Order: sequence, then C-alpha cells, then structure tokens
Amino acid sequence: MKKPNASGSPPPGLSRRAFLGGTAAATALVTLDSQAQTAAAPAPVPASRPFELEEATVADLQAGMKSGKHTAQGLTERYLARIHALDRKGDLPLLSVIELNPDALAIAAALDKERKEKGPRGPMHGIPVLIKDNIATADRMQTTAGSLALVGAVPSKDAFIVERLRAAGAVILGKTNLSEWANFRSTKSSSGWSGRGGQCRNPYALDRTPSGSSSGSGVAAAANFCAVAVGTETDGSVVSPAAASSLVGLKPTVGLVSRSGIIPISHSQDTAGPMTRTVADAAALLSALVGIDAADAATAASQGKAHADYTKFLDPDGLKGARIGVPRERFFGYHAPTDALVEQALELMKARGATIIDPAPIPAAAKLDGPEFEVLLYEFKADLEAYLAGLGEGTHPRTLADLIKYNEEHRATELPYFGQELFHMAQEKGPLTDRKYRKALQDCRTLSREQGLDAVMAKHRLDALVAPTQAPPGLIDLVNGDHWLGSSSTPAAVSGYATLTVPVGYVFGLPVGMSFIGRAWSEPTLLKLAYAYEQASRHRRPPTFAPTADLRLKAAT
Repeated sequence: MKKPNASGSPPPGLSRRAFLGGTAAATALVTLDSQAQTAAAPAPVPASRPFELEEATVADLQAGMKSGKHTAQGLTERYLARIHALDRKGDLPLLSVIELNPDALAIAAALDKERKEKGPRGPMHGIPVLIKDNIATADRMQTTAGSLALVGAVPSKDAFIVERLRAAGAVILGKTNLSEWANFRSTKSSSGWSGRGGQCRNPYALDRTPSGSSSGSGVAAAANFCAVAVGTETDGSVVSPAAASSLVGLKPTVGLVSRSGIIPISHSQDTAGPMTRTVADAAALLSALVGIDAADAATAASQGKAHADYTKFLDPDGLKGARIGVPRERFFGYHAPTDALVEQALELMKARGATIIDPAPIPAAAKLDGPEFEVLLYEFKADLEAYLAGLGEGTHPRTLADLIKYNEEHRATELPYFGQELFHMAQEKGPLTDRKYRKALQDCRTLSREQGLDAVMAKHRLDALVAPTQAPPGLIDLVNGDHWLGSSSTPAAVSGYATLTVPVGYVFGLPVGMSFIGRAWSEPTLLKLAYAYEQASRHRRPPTFAPTADLRLKAAT
C-alpha cells in the first residue's frame, strides 16, 4: 500500500504497497523463532537434490496420477519433504510456510482411494495446494493473518473457497506466511513480515523482498513447495508478490470468488486469486474457486458471468487480432530496465498479431489514491470487527481497539521493527454511514470505472491494457521499511476489475512481471492473452536461492 503522509493522505506518484495486500513433520505446527526474523548477512540455502516435481503443472500431475506414476499421497509427501528441506534452512530461511496441515497425508490417501473406486472428481483431484494464512479453515490449523493475537481463535467453518477446494479434491498442504494483517498495519512495514511467521524472503535473492501481502503464497509456489497456491488482494497483494517471484498471479473481478471466511480489509476491493507457475494452472485453479456464496452478496453478480472451466479459453494464438493499450502516463518511467522488458513484450505481442494502441492513458488514474485510502480505512475497521465478532467464544480480540492494545502489550513480538499507524488511523474512523466515507466510495467507483478503465477501453476498443506490474524486488529493510518505485495494480483494485501478471523477464536475475488489465468479468480474455504471450516468450525459470542478486548479469535479461 502507499505510505500515508503526516496528514493521513497517501502521497501522489508513489507506488502502492501490496495489501492484500509422509514425513513426520507433516503432523507438526510450523513454529518460528522470533530471533530468526533479523536481517543477518546473506547466506545461501543449502543445495538440495534434484526435485522430481520441479515446475510440474496441474496437467502433469494429473497425467502422472492417471498413469499410476504418482499418487496424491506420494505428491503430498514429496512437497512436504521439500518444504522441510528448504523453507527453514540456512541463515536466511525462506519462511514461506507458516503452518502445515496435520491431516494432509490422510486426506491425500482418502482421495487416492476415491480415485481408484470412483475416478477423479476433476482437474484438482489430489493436487497439493497452499493457502494464505488469512483464509479460514475449520480444522487443526490456525487462521491468524500472521498475528499472534489470533492464535487459538478457530473459525467455526471453512472459508467458502476452502469448501470449493475440498469439493474439487484438492489437498490443502498448509498455510502460507504473509505481510501481517495483509500489510494494513503500518506505514513503514517490511513486506512478508508477520509476528507469527517472521520475515519471508525472495527465493531469487534471499536479501530481497518477496513483496506482499501474499508473500508466502508467492514464494512457496515459485520454490515448488506446492502445485499451486492461493493468495488474496486488496491492492496488489496477488500480482505484486507473483511478479516478485516470476509467477502468474490473477486478481479476479470482485464477486467472482467468495470472500466469506477470509480475514478482510475492504469489502469493496478484497478478493482471493490464484498464484501459479503457469497461466494454465491459474485457469485450472480459478475454475475450482469460483462460485456463488450466499454469505458473500457480491458473488450474486457473477451469475451468468462465471465459467466452470477457464482452461477452455487458453489459446496459443490468442494475441491475433487483440487490441492492447499502453497506459504510459503514471505506470511507466520509474525503472528503465523494467520498461525495456515490457517494450520487448509489446514488440512480441505485435509480432503475434496484436494491435498496440500506444499511448492509451487511464484518464483519472492520478486521482484514485486519496479516495481509495479513505475507503480502506473505514472498511478495514468495520469489516475486521465483523469478522472478529463471528469467531465465537474465546479470549481473542473483538475490536480494532483490542488489537491495538494487544500489540502494545506484546511489543517484543508484534512491534519489534515497525508500528501500527494504519490501525490507529482506522480506529479514528466512524461508521460506514459517514458522509465522508460514502463520498470517497462514490469517487472511487466513478474515477476508476466510468472515468477510468471503462473510458479508456471504450475509447480505443481495447481487449486489455498492459503495463509493468512493478519494479524488480528491492532489498529487505526492517529498519526503514519497503522501498517501492511504482506499480500498476491500483486501477483494477479500486474498480474491482480483473488483472493478471505474467513473467516478462529478469533484471540482474530478479523477476519482473507485466500486467494485463481488463474490465469486469474479463478473466477469459486476460487468460487468453496472457497464455498466448507466455507460450511465445517462455520467460519463467525456477529460483536459485541465491544469497543476493548477481550484479554481473546484464541489467535486463
């Protein structure tokens, strides 16, 4: 998210920090030593043996289970073993997985038995998945948003998307680390840090940020700790960490995927979404997540607009005849090597039959920051307190004021590096009936939709806009917090429309992503365009767990 200035308004022109943003150890809760959270001198993760499932896709794993080469239990065992071999090893551990599911192997075994007796339920049957630790599970795992304040506060039921994943036959391996409270706590936070999980690190250079807030989901998917992962986003929290780990990240239209059972920031902007190594896997995972949920009124709007199978839109020739706009104003120009990679991508898309409309500025993009920040402060207080009230009996905090007090009383573990300025700002807000909130919300909708994305796309008859997702990941800095140069997530975030990031190359070995930005319910189009680009470019390569960036490399590769 953007850092607010002293007046409480976000400064113009700055980038938006992402919010939302069989082994014995499979039965153990991942516990983290708070002393391991410090930023010591870089040291490499010990090399591991070649991993049989490295870069394996959902289709690859299904083919292996169909042939008998793999079983769901065997896949689960291999991913769990890899997590234990790499996630907490070395002086600078990745710390991407905050907790493992003690029932994962039993679930996998039952799914193997079902496959043998009845056949697979679908493409996700037996596929190991990691989910972010703000997504509720009513099992033996915790749901804490990375905060020690919610340890032991067990939800009464699964989040709706967890129900969908279980119904599809997915094996939930565990929960991933995140920027605490989805990066909506401090104006000086370090993305990927949580009191419960420690400082998550980028697998391409261990001294670099994994970005946030779905940090652990991005790192875990990139490091091949699972087949696919689920993150959540309010503004950038799926696409930003996906870009930082050379992944595909899809932020769906608000209402396509249910938010019930997910610890919230904003009902206007929150959504869950896939974080995967390929566009095809993002399509497969999205197919399992969508559905109308009576507990989330926004999903009613997806009636007739959602699809049971998004993989049918994947087309290697999908760029042919496409009209793609380039919003240079505000979303280019903050990092020259990043721009150079996107310029190469634009030439490739043109060669593949796309028409590039350049420039195609988003008219009101510069006016979004203030109203958005105001809406988020109001909605965070209201939505979070509603979630806490629904947790039932227990000693956990019930209000935002309770959380502020808890953090002050546990400064050593919750406030060792940065504070809770955003909590205090939100606490000062009144109810959602306030005129100031209602005006800010209306401004957000008008500026981002009619005067924003809808306007530019109608004017130029666009299928999508394309821009750098963000600059390469910066250094982790627990003293000063994140340093962000720019990003392109805000128009889709504030409007509630769809956006998808895909790898576009590397700068000194650090991943760079490019975002396809669309209108509401444009997921089929974005998947088609991104798939065609991915198949033509093939940029993704797995991480090396290097201690730091290799500055001997070319600036843009």
